[in-house]
Amino acid sequence: MTRSNSDRAVQDMNRPIPKPSIAPYDPAPGNAHPSIRLRTPRASIPASHHLPVPTPCSRATNTKATLTKTDVESYATPFLKFISENPTVFHAVAELAKRLESRGFIKLSAREQWSTKIRIGGKYYVERNGSSIIAFAVGSNYTAGNGAAVIASHVDAITTKVKPIPTKPTKAGYLQLGIAPYAGGLSKTWWDRDLGIGGKVLVKDQSTEKIQTKLFKLDWPIARIPTLAPHFGAPAYDPDPNPETQMVPIIGLDDSEAGPSMTNDSSLIGGSTHAFTSNQPPRLVRAITNHLQIDHQDIVNWELEVFDTQPAQLGGLDKEFIFAPRIDDKLCAFAAIEALIASTDEEETAYGNVSGPANDNSIIKIVGCFDDEEIGSLLRQGARSNFLPDTIARIGATFTGGHSIPEYISQTYANSFMISADVSHAVNPNYLDVYLENHAPRMNVGVAVQADPNGHTTTDSVSTAFLQRVAEKCDSKLQVFQIRNDSRSGGTVGPMLSSAMGMRAIDAGLPQLSMHSIRATCGNLDPGLGVKLFKGFFDHFEEVDAEFS
Repeated sequence: MTRSNSDRAVQDMNRPIPKPSIAPYDPAPGNAHPSIRLRTPRASIPASHHLPVPTPCSRATNTKATLTKTDVESYATPFLKFISENPTVFHAVAELAKRLESRGFIKLSAREQWSTKIRIGGKYYVERNGSSIIAFAVGSNYTAGNGAAVIASHVDAITTKVKPIPTKPTKAGYLQLGIAPYAGGLSKTWWDRDLGIGGKVLVKDQSTEKIQTKLFKLDWPIARIPTLAPHFGAPAYDPDPNPETQMVPIIGLDDSEAGPSMTNDSSLIGGSTHAFTSNQPPRLVRAITNHLQIDHQDIVNWELEVFDTQPAQLGGLDKEFIFAPRIDDKLCAFAAIEALIASTDEEETAYGNVSGPANDNSIIKIVGCFDDEEIGSLLRQGARSNFLPDTIARIGATFTGGHSIPEYISQTYANSFMISADVSHAVNPNYLDVYLENHAPRMNVGVAVQADPNGHTTTDSVSTAFLQRVAEKCDSKLQVFQIRNDSRSGGTVGPMLSSAMGMRAIDAGLPQLSMHSIRATCGNLDPGLGVKLFKGFFDHFEEVDAEFS
């Protein structure tokens, strides 16, 4: 096939780095690689804040080894599992936290002082609302004022949320559930899908009088939004159905309309009429309490999502695609967290990737996965909040040695660089005319740099050149995306974060088809290609930054 202009848009940056790596589940003998001792003095850091420099596992290779093709391929199956088993934002963050803890990251509480907990060479994470998470690793040569290598993504996805009082009157023998669109949820792609329910439930422990958070998801689809058959004529072809009245999911049958309906009668579950559950569909309450093995009167409140239950899976003749819900943006969040783990791990990772001396550097490596990006990031768990700036400030304050904290924080921001990692648009062969020539990314090629002349992304010439150098050093390819002049660009967390902190930044993400559909498509190599570039960013940040200082 003749190469198109979009083919030529791919910037091939192949410069092989002759460093060893480990094939999946087949750890090879370590090949010693010269460690890089960094230049920053540590005199101002109290001795109590130093951790012993860990001894590398005898089977491990150097952390800066570039991921091989086999390494890249090994991330597809874990990504499928991550998407399928964690349908809500709360489940996704809980799974990321579990993954981090399994690789030695320690949970911090924002309500406690960190100065007695954070140590040189340590790895940590902190959550907010159970729906946003920031993980970081402090280099063994870190000094206050040094830079941070930051990857910021979002972990929320287009979905629908259960209304505060979702009970609906029985209509024509059907039970229905009141739901509301989150961002672009309830589009036409939600019709005739097998929909499940899950989220977080606040439960009062009667023995301690404490409120606990429990996650739940039912193991079967409970809802469907039925279409109208085309035989009914014009209403079936309505291009703009009413989301309040015509897109209400059915969740069960109830033929008791002839008399008083018992199905939505709170007396079926008993208890006080002032209880939270008194305004909830009794059959839904029973399903949740049975699943969690709790009493319905212990439920204080909940946040529930209705989501597509079809598992993520490989597709295509050679299984080169991933067909999945919630790719935007579980994809970049997953890749960023795995890159941080691979760049800081002492042993080979669970997926068999490269490892070695974890933190022989003088920077902070940070990944932030935020909630609420799809609705503007304005809430306290969103990227527009103080979550990331405050976390960086609290890390730096631990190592200031009593000096002025604001000056060190400003110095840290100036020495830092951020990748705003959000999915990009892959080229669609059926709509080639809507893509800007030479700016149409392809799947299974590499991360796409996202440019926008009107400030919807934070990409500029300096940040593009910076990431190009990173790509060269880790044998990755970059693509480029920009929207046409007659189309509207979407936004990312990049501009809001880089402007708040004055940090150099770029927008770059993995390409996908069918953005904001209930199901989307990316390449089977794309999760691993994201890990490869993001790991390279962490590994080579200091040497690349030295070229731009």
